[in-house]
Amino acid sequence: MEQENNIIFGVKPVIEAINAGKEIDKLYIQRDISGSGLSELRNAIKKAKIPFSHVPIQKLNKMTSSNHQGVVGYISPIDLVDIETLIPTLFEQGKTPFILLLDKITDVRNFGAIARTAECAGVDAIVIPKRESAQINGDALKTSAGALNRIAVCKVNNLTDTVMFLQASGISVVACSEKTETTIYEADYKTPIAIVMGNEERGVSNQILKIADAKGKIPMLGEISSLNVSVAAGIIMYEAVKQRI
Repeated sequence: MEQENNIIFGVKPVIEAINAGKEIDKLYIQRDISGSGLSELRNAIKKAKIPFSHVPIQKLNKMTSSNHQGVVGYISPIDLVDIETLIPTLFEQGKTPFILLLDKITDVRNFGAIARTAECAGVDAIVIPKRESAQINGDALKTSAGALNRIAVCKVNNLTDTVMFLQASGISVVACSEKTETTIYEADYKTPIAIVMGNEERGVSNQILKIADAKGKIPMLGEISSLNVSVAAGIIMYEAVKQRI
C-alpha cells in the first residue's frame, strides 16, 4: 500500500484541490463510476486540463485503503514553473538558456537520475508533458538527491508546441536519437540550447525529430546497441558542459 503525503482521494477533496490551484500530478478515476459530484469533477478536470486515467477499482484500492469514492490523485510535491514565463526571464538575466526536454520518459527512477545530472550540469529547466511522463513522487525526489527541489520543472500540454515556442524564442533544439548519422559531438551547445531525450523504448517522437534543428546519436562501439536513458542524457548534457566551459 502506497503511503505518500501527497495523495488525495474522494470526489469533493479532489474538486477542492483542483479549484484551489493545486498541481495535480496524476489523477485516477474508477471505470464505470457513477454518483453525485462527478459532473462537477469532470468540469473541473476539463477546465484545468488535468490528465487522468480510468482504472479498475482494484488499482485504486492498492493506492489507499481509505474510502476513495472512485477518485485518487497525487499532488505534485514540487512547485511547477511556466515555461513561457521562464524563458524570457532567463534571457533578461543575461543567461544562455540550457533546457532539457523529456519526451514521454515514464520510469520514475530514470526521471530522478536525469534530474540529478541536469542540476549538476547547470540545466535551467526540465520540461515534461502532462501526459505519459513519470510521476513526480517520493521515489523521483529521492533518486534525484534533492535536485527536483533545486531545478525548474515545467509541465506542458504538448511537447511539440513547446519545441516550436523555444525555437521562436531563439533556442536551438537538439534531439538525441539513433535515427541519424550525425553524432552528438557535432552540434553547437554554446548557444541557447534545448536537448530532447526520448522515451525509453521508442525514443524521440517523429513529430519532434522532423522539426528539431539538429539530431545527434551517441556512438556505440560495443555489441549492446542502446544505453539507459539517464546515462545517455548525462553523456549529451556533459558534452554541452564541455563546450560551454
